[in-house]
Amino acid sequence: MERIKVIYEDNHLLVVIKPPNVLSQADRTGDPDMLTLLKEYVREKYSKPGRVYLGLVHRLDRPVGGVMVFARTSKAASRLSAQIREGGFRRQYLAVVQGYLEEREGSLSGYLRKDRQRNVSQLVEPEAPGAQEARLHFWVVDRKGGRTLLRLELETGRSHQIRVQMAACGHPLVGDQRYGLPSPGQQIALWAEYLSFIHPTTKEVLEFREAPSPVPPWVDFHTALKRR
Repeated sequence: MERIKVIYEDNHLLVVIKPPNVLSQADRTGDPDMLTLLKEYVREKYSKPGRVYLGLVHRLDRPVGGVMVFARTSKAASRLSAQIREGGFRRQYLAVVQGYLEEREGSLSGYLRKDRQRNVSQLVEPEAPGAQEARLHFWVVDRKGGRTLLRLELETGRSHQIRVQMAACGHPLVGDQRYGLPSPGQQIALWAEYLSFIHPTTKEVLEFREAPSPVPPWVDFHTALKRR
């Protein structure tokens, strides 16, 4: 297990880079997860006896890496969660998708329903039971080799939202084994690049940006990513 990169911390927050293929929180597999690993990091660094509090305020799918924030107090967790509900919590992602998008930018909207037994989401009619509105915006960063590098910003944070909506419009994510084309051994090309929110106590606007490692397929867009 590689060491988790911490990019910001104070008495209220911990902002880190989640490696791909690490769980956000524990599940029945018993595999390593961010919440448990970071609690241990806090316990060791600050010599905290007993139980360590760390609040999970948002998640990334297991195969997705990138910027995440955790709350070190219940007050910080509550205030960050409120920002998510009220739209003050900005998230941008990078994705490499199959094919070339004709438009330079655009928006996708629809209604998603999560099947929790199968852990998949699907587009449904607005009146379907359990339907939740899903909205995102995208910008083309570069096109190369039959693929497109996109920057996407979520308006809503539905489960598997980017993966489902891009697949539905005919441009599945490279390496998406669930909603895209079978590609054994290929890591999903989705990365949480940017996070912005208001600090829960100082009220300062904080912004964090981190590029993915230069490995396939990101390395194919190395020049465009350096210009961002």
